[in-house]
Amino acid sequence: MKQELKFYEKKIINDAEFPINLHMNRVNRECCYFPLHWHEHIELHYVVTGKTKITLEQKDIIAEEGSLVIANSNVLHAGYCDGTSMVTLVVIFEMEAFSKELAEKNIIFQPLIEGDNEISRIMSSIRQENESQEIGYRLACKGGLLQLITYLSRHYVLEMLSDSDSMKRMKNLERLNTVNQYIEEHYTEAVTNKELADIIHLSEDRFNHLFKESMGMPPLQYMNEIRLRKAKNLLQKGEYSSAEVAAAVGFTDYNHFGRMFRRYFGCTPMDMRKARYL
Repeated sequence: MKQELKFYEKKIINDAEFPINLHMNRVNRECCYFPLHWHEHIELHYVVTGKTKITLEQKDIIAEEGSLVIANSNVLHAGYCDGTSMVTLVVIFEMEAFSKELAEKNIIFQPLIEGDNEISRIMSSIRQENESQEIGYRLACKGGLLQLITYLSRHYVLEMLSDSDSMKRMKNLERLNTVNQYIEEHYTEAVTNKELADIIHLSEDRFNHLFKESMGMPPLQYMNEIRLRKAKNLLQKGEYSSAEVAAAVGFTDYNHFGRMFRRYFGCTPMDMRKARYL
């Protein structure tokens, strides 16, 4: 059976009359409010109030009120709130549902647009129509998105990928998902870079370059972060000692585990375990 791709999110919009996913994100606590993922659709985040941090291909973008963040097709992205109240309007769509001409051009839009009054006008109109849901609101939202796509295509195109570049981009993401699925299932083991590279039939050097370019860190550092997050969850349950947790998540040297844990979370494993009882 084919494994589920860890970061791939297949968004199916079945309504041909309304090929849009519209929703609001309202967050007022420090958190990752949507996890790292990718898909073929284009995802727009318009900041209604407050500010947000959205990671696109390992680059952090800080967007404030009135800003538009664009996650282009086949781009890893995640969203974070720093604890202050924020509201964003999210619009997800597939370009082909609106314009086959533009879809064939494999357009890459500018990822952050600030201070554009026309974009603010269109997004505010879409939001108002979606919230009021008066008769014809879907038609109005679709019309607004058509206006926005036209406007973005004329003013905010970074590049147009060739078909081969677009396929290469998707293939690299699929490779990355395969590796991350393996890491998730084998993080307690002593996995090497070569073993990970062999999974997707790349040389070790090529694999290390691809992984770091996509994830922003070497593969073994990423694996250690997975182990540390798993360790944090176990410590917070309070059922095991710090040494038992270290061994359970794949660390053979407890002192090394303790140093990494403190550097990553700002406290010792024992402090994390004790905090459960405070």
